[in-house]
Amino acid sequence: MTLKAVLFDFNGVIMNDEPIHDRLIGELLLGESLRPDPKELAELCLGRSDRACLNDLFERRSRVLSDRDLDRLLAIKAAAYQAELSQMERLPIYAGLEDLIYRCRVADLKLAVVSGARRAEVELVLERTGLRSYFSVLVTSDDVPTSKPDPGGYLLAIEQLRQFCPELQAENCLAIEDSFAGIEAAKRARISVVGVASTYPFHMIQRQANWAIDYINDLELERVQRVFAGLDGAEPPEPISPLPA
Repeated sequence: MTLKAVLFDFNGVIMNDEPIHDRLIGELLLGESLRPDPKELAELCLGRSDRACLNDLFERRSRVLSDRDLDRLLAIKAAAYQAELSQMERLPIYAGLEDLIYRCRVADLKLAVVSGARRAEVELVLERTGLRSYFSVLVTSDDVPTSKPDPGGYLLAIEQLRQFCPELQAENCLAIEDSFAGIEAAKRARISVVGVASTYPFHMIQRQANWAIDYINDLELERVQRVFAGLDGAEPPEPISPLPA
């Protein structure tokens, strides 16, 4: 088995913007005369699309959002997010990301983004940081009707990546995720997962992902490739297999 593609989550893996999203969602709730709860935001929003997050937040408060109201709130948040980013001279992408992308390209691995964020948000960040051309496929909340932990986004990404690598299967892919919902989505798509401890503590990520790292620049790509290839006696990745010593 050979590693052929790396699929990146966006918020919490590429872009360090979870605090921005939490604040903007909190402001939306306050605007609707509802009090935000940080623990609830972590439970219902991390790793999930804004649509799923807002639906559940309002349902918890016995408020049913019509499609029209939900679209209105999503539009308000999207505009606020883009306004926030427009004021930043430098976008907060994670240290080591560009180096990892370079190493993936040297290894001839196909790259994709699989995110619950809106396409406009993902495109904005990737274009401004000069990273857009490195990703063959972007799958966002605009492309799938379901949110992580549903595996639909990952399954669609594999399907689209086959345009560039016809023999690609889930077993040839590696996902990079920071949330429990994202890790579950990848594993349900039969994709091995590296969990980055950017959102949850390392010990919690380690229990869920195949491999866990503190920072994205800790990912030893060559060692992961050797595990996929079964070299040096290493077994192909199982649901929670550590990197070999």
